Amino acid sequence: MGEHAFEDARKQNPEHPFNSPAYQGASVLVVGQNFGCGSSREHAPQALMRWGISAVVGGSFGEIFFGNCVMLGIPCLVVTQADLEWLQKAISRSPKEPVTVDVEKQQVSFADRVITATIPDGPRNQLVGGTWDSTAVLLEAGAAIEATAGKLPYVAGY
Repeated sequence: MGEHAFEDARKQNPEHPFNSPAYQGASVLVVGQNFGCGSSREHAPQALMRWGISAVVGGSFGEIFFGNCVMLGIPCLVVTQADLEWLQKAISRSPKEPVTVDVEKQQVSFADRVITATIPDGPRNQLVGGTWDSTAVLLEAGAAIEATAGKLPYVAGY
């Protein structure tokens, strides 16, 4: 699925960043405003994850896209428009310089600059605490779920 990330856009624009050797291997995707709006299925962040993207930094995100990213363990951090513009220009000048993301500290770093970013507390705590994977959380809580279910009359019987 990763090879299909931005497939239509990449075909229409041979200079799309995902086509550029300069950006190959990058793990942080830096985007503009309202990124992911209209991506209501999990396939969009799945494709990014399988491409190798482990974090997204932008001005804002579509709500469903954001939630789907969190469910896959991909943090989406918001930075100011001024910081976003600086970061995009700096990356275009030095595309092989790594962008690093610290979800716990809510920071994005590039070269010698540290940018303050935001991510809502709930998703941040899930990502930092490793509880973003709801299936794994449910599997770990099997005994507690069974105990609760046993107390519910509509499960245990009346």
